[in-house]
Amino acid sequence: MAIAKAERLMNLALCLLGTRRPLSKRELRESIEAYLEAGSDDAFNRMFERDKDDLRELGLVIETVENIEGEVGYLARGDSNRLPPITLDAEEAAALGLAAKVWQQARLAGAASGALQKLRAAGLPEDVDPYGAHSALEPRIPVHEAAFEPLMLACRDRRPVLFDYRKASAARPEPRHVEPWALECWRGHWYLAGWDRDRGAERVFRLSRITGKVRARGTGFTAPVPDVVTVRETVAGWAGESADRSALIRLRSGAGYPLRAKAVKVRDLGDGWDELEIPYGHGLDAWLVEFGPDVVVLEPAELRADVVDRLRAVAKG
Repeated sequence: MAIAKAERLMNLALCLLGTRRPLSKRELRESIEAYLEAGSDDAFNRMFERDKDDLRELGLVIETVENIEGEVGYLARGDSNRLPPITLDAEEAAALGLAAKVWQQARLAGAASGALQKLRAAGLPEDVDPYGAHSALEPRIPVHEAAFEPLMLACRDRRPVLFDYRKASAARPEPRHVEPWALECWRGHWYLAGWDRDRGAERVFRLSRITGKVRARGTGFTAPVPDVVTVRETVAGWAGESADRSALIRLRSGAGYPLRAKAVKVRDLGDGWDELEIPYGHGLDAWLVEFGPDVVVLEPAELRADVVDRLRAVAKG
């Protein structure tokens, strides 16, 4: 079935590209064998409309023209479907290949692969392999959260959303009405930055804490959307990347390697524990909770209290 459809799409594309005048549905049906085999006019019409949409999605520009008798015809002009030459060096092609591989676990994988195919058709040299130059690199941005796709579309379309969100220190989720700005990935976790309408302030939400479905609500944003660089800085701050102080923690030996990578000082305490001095910024308490009993906060006192509160909330369920 897949081969038959591919052949049908190819034949339709060749007909539309090879004609000098618009071809009507009747003429296209008479020219393509698969359309002649359609059981009825309705079946042919459905098949043709799907094929036409598929070709447009693949990048073919199909024009719809109505003649003086009111009959609709279709054609794909050569000048409208010819991409300018694209010149990429090996490093640029490799960067594009890596970017495409990043999305292999997400629903954007098909779009990324299709983009590379279009670059090939537009003149990307055959001796340049976008995947092969740095094949030892295997980048991944895992997307497991069901909220990712609806939020990505909401950010693109500038549509406010409503979802239930459970903070790390809360036992139950609460509804949030948000104007989504952008999605960012930090330390393997996805975050949404946006304007919280109920609180009247910018907020950052970790997608893994969104429960239930993301629903679109209303149209138009009430708050200005900041520059993308500002959004990234906001996410970095909420994710604990911006630190202005230091914290002292005890860490079990052989555990917490991401914390060890951030440590300014490490001291062996013996008995299977180390003492670490790490940067302390917004979101550190939520990060430390993820390491469970392998981490004990020594100071400052407010960080220790925040971690204890979060652990108690988790214990309560």
